[in-house]
Amino acid sequence: MAGHRATVCLTFDFDAISLWIGPMGATSPSAISRGEFGVVGVERILRLLAQTGVPGTFFVTGHTADTYPAAVRTSAAAGHEIGHHGYLHENPAALTKDEERAVLERGFMALQWAADVRPAGYRSPAWDNSPHTVELLLEAGVQYESSLMGQDFQPYWCRVGDVIQADGPYLFGPEVDLVELPVSWILDDFPHFEYLSLPNRRSPGLSAASKVEEIWRDEFTYMYREVEGGIYTLTMHPQVIGRGHRMLMLERLIAFFQEHDGVRFATLGRVASEWRAANGRQLISSQ
Repeated sequence: MAGHRATVCLTFDFDAISLWIGPMGATSPSAISRGEFGVVGVERILRLLAQTGVPGTFFVTGHTADTYPAAVRTSAAAGHEIGHHGYLHENPAALTKDEERAVLERGFMALQWAADVRPAGYRSPAWDNSPHTVELLLEAGVQYESSLMGQDFQPYWCRVGDVIQADGPYLFGPEVDLVELPVSWILDDFPHFEYLSLPNRRSPGLSAASKVEEIWRDEFTYMYREVEGGIYTLTMHPQVIGRGHRMLMLERLIAFFQEHDGVRFATLGRVASEWRAANGRQLISSQ
């Protein structure tokens, strides 16, 4: 962004139990307790952010807000951004348009109740938007979303009306007034660290923090060298990054970023507002 060589955005998907009882379908107290640990992780993250003076963006499911309202309120009261992350971590691609709209509204209601906020930003569970997601976010007055991967370090406008053709070129629809702050699985802690063994999915996880730290450092180093004004977005989950040795890794990473001239930390909401102000133009409405 203007005046900054690079921006680092630390984002945290506060799924808690919703991840396990929603898409995972867990009934085992052991599996569910993995989500319970997310509250412990949030406490540790908030302490680290306070110690380093770094703002965070927390994407919170409505179920998490209903189940752990104190943790969500505490995060908001500390000055961190709260974003929308579905209700029960539902995959939007598996919902009808009306179902997806209802999930969005239920999530808004839960976050309003828990922390008195109506988020400006949205991140889809599983980073899997439906063909209706952008239209519904515009309808709800959302300012930015952070689920797509068409860039790595540069925001861009979302689109509606793309047409998929198996026997011809992909047809790109018109851009709309919704800022995309892109993400990447390589900059997400869950696939690196979290162990899963399910009938339809297996993730070995359990990587050494040193391996992940090397990847995340090198991604930043490339951006800092090659992308002037780049936005570096890390996606983390309190129940994952909150383990002790990984918190030490995050502490080292924050110090590493801070060592570079012209680097600032910001919430995604601030980045989206600044980018819109710098790149605003008359866009085609989705209506």
